[in-house]
Amino acid sequence: MSEVKLIAKDLEMVFDGKCTLNKVCFEVMDGEFLSILGPSGCGKTTILRILIGLLKPVGGTIVKNGVDITNATPAQRHMGIVFQNYALFENMTVVQNVEYALKIRKENKGAEGRKAVRQRALAMLEQLGLREHADKLPSMLSGGQQQRVAIARAIAHRPAILLADEPTGN
Repeated sequence: MSEVKLIAKDLEMVFDGKCTLNKVCFEVMDGEFLSILGPSGCGKTTILRILIGLLKPVGGTIVKNGVDITNATPAQRHMGIVFQNYALFENMTVVQNVEYALKIRKENKGAEGRKAVRQRALAMLEQLGLREHADKLPSMLSGGQQQRVAIARAIAHRPAILLADEPTGN
């Protein structure tokens, strides 16, 4: 029997006095995929933003591997996310966008850390067929290439959980 990896229990969210999420519950076991389907505006992205730690729910809890992470910072949650609009930094090159997720981690500070960050970022770009675009700006890439850069950034730090908002949009 698989161990529970992520539990969302009674998640509630309110925007402008309107209930957006009303006691949403689910469990995701180790190795499982969960898809949340629904019409535009029903709260799918809100759930992801709560899970990753960008929004705080007005009610409910999030438990990851037996630990309540409801009030944990995004960095403490060890999750990755690919946003619907990619959320790439337009003023950074492709490799800098991928490096960004790695640079904020304390173990990657100093000269050795910076070298490891560059190597990991380039390896991710190689894996996703983007190595030749490393020094380009996101605006110079197609939508599909931008999406792969966003995926590379999301998985570069080897997150325990990967969240994707409209992952097949492009």
